[in-house]
Amino acid sequence: MEIKKLENELSQILLEIIENEELINELTSQVHQEYRLSAKNLLRYLILRSKDLRKYHGILSDLGVSSLRSGEGYVFSNLYSVVRNINLIQNTPFNIRKSIDIIGYTRSKEIIRAHANNLFNQLQKGHFTEIMVTLPDEAAEDKELIKKMVLNGMEIARINLSHGNIDQWTQMVTLIREIESETEQKVKIYMDLSGPKLRTSNIEIHNKKGEIKDSISVSIGEHLILSKEQAVLKRPKTGEKKKLKAKVVKVLLDAVIDDAQIGDVVLFDDGMIKSSVVDKQENLLELVITECYKPKLGSQKGINLPNTKLNLPALTKTDITDLKFVCRHADIVGYSFVRTASDVSRLYRELRKNKADQMGVVFKIENKDAFENLPEILLKGMERDKIGIMIARGDLAVEIGFERISEVQNEILWLCEAAHIPVIWATQVLENLAKTGIPTRAEISDAALSAQAECVMLNKGPSIINAIQVLKNILVRMEGHSFKKKNELRPLNVAKRFIDRLNN
Repeated sequence: MEIKKLENELSQILLEIIENEELINELTSQVHQEYRLSAKNLLRYLILRSKDLRKYHGILSDLGVSSLRSGEGYVFSNLYSVVRNINLIQNTPFNIRKSIDIIGYTRSKEIIRAHANNLFNQLQKGHFTEIMVTLPDEAAEDKELIKKMVLNGMEIARINLSHGNIDQWTQMVTLIREIESETEQKVKIYMDLSGPKLRTSNIEIHNKKGEIKDSISVSIGEHLILSKEQAVLKRPKTGEKKKLKAKVVKVLLDAVIDDAQIGDVVLFDDGMIKSSVVDKQENLLELVITECYKPKLGSQKGINLPNTKLNLPALTKTDITDLKFVCRHADIVGYSFVRTASDVSRLYRELRKNKADQMGVVFKIENKDAFENLPEILLKGMERDKIGIMIARGDLAVEIGFERISEVQNEILWLCEAAHIPVIWATQVLENLAKTGIPTRAEISDAALSAQAECVMLNKGPSIINAIQVLKNILVRMEGHSFKKKNELRPLNVAKRFIDRLNN
């Protein structure tokens, strides 16, 4: 590409951002003051990333000019400097004037660190990225276990409200506060709301020996009846013998049956069992199993419907009840199943009712809708000043496909860096190490990549103390090498969709 053509094309992108500044100001008018500049930077980034920038990297690098690969946090300043420098190289006048609020590289780093410290901890330590650990049920009775976690590097204790009960949660909180006092180390408490439970009901099968089994065998090509929990299924009419022979599994939420359509994909148990809807009636779905990586389907196993628009509230009645407890005892609430900006508004209304203005909020990106609506979720979320994003890679991978999870987690990281919003890197981090005491080489590499985020979450396991130690050492080493990373910048579909929605 000729340098003059390069200058013209990049100047057009810069001018497009400037021309949209009035709209940007309008879209960020309700954003919290602490996030106002960040929200503007996010919108400029979405404009930039709706373009294909790959063709510019080579010539910009040859010219010794920034190749635009690492400017997420300071979009306008970076692009403005690039265009200005190209004019200087050509010894031509640079007539574009900047009269808008901008953020430079140094300021962008300061802002993301300040936002992370505001949400998490403001401690001076050997690594910037926080370590969050999920507490097992036995932690309610084992103070020494929690204390060892804290002394070895746990800075945020996660309590999953999908498990246990209010007595166990209260005891965990009591023990954490005692340990804080004894060790003089601040520990933030993060509580995850359950969200709607897309799961199979309890399965009870009586075999010929009189034994009760809590699972059914499954295989490719087999038909399965998925039913509402309270439904009474009638024997099928003559000519429908396949339904008579099909095994029946009930679901906890009727919306699974109500909203799924013929042809939709239904996944069970973290995607290990894949099926397709071949028939639908008022109280049931008939499925055919198309892929099967487990021989059995058990009780209380997760269900994912990546192609189905579910009419479910992100905030359930149980969540609203639990939120009262969360607002009294937690520092941060994790919002499960968030899908749209309106879901964000619903949570914020409940937090106001509970007078929880200082409560940190983390939006869990764990389904396809949440990822595709991420720009809107971020903008609505920034109406408060203590927010973060969790990349919940387990459910997200099932919904979008395992082969896409690395790509999508990077896109989430870029968008959040543009918005200066801290990210939690979650699901299966050092899982083999935590469970067996021995890490795989792949999970060590994954843990090293997690240093790009502002927080990393470990799940429970017999060797969790060792896992915390190893993660802490990895973070200290990796943060000496880099802060975030450079990327190629092909056009992002999530950015293009957002720009198209604005223009239509």
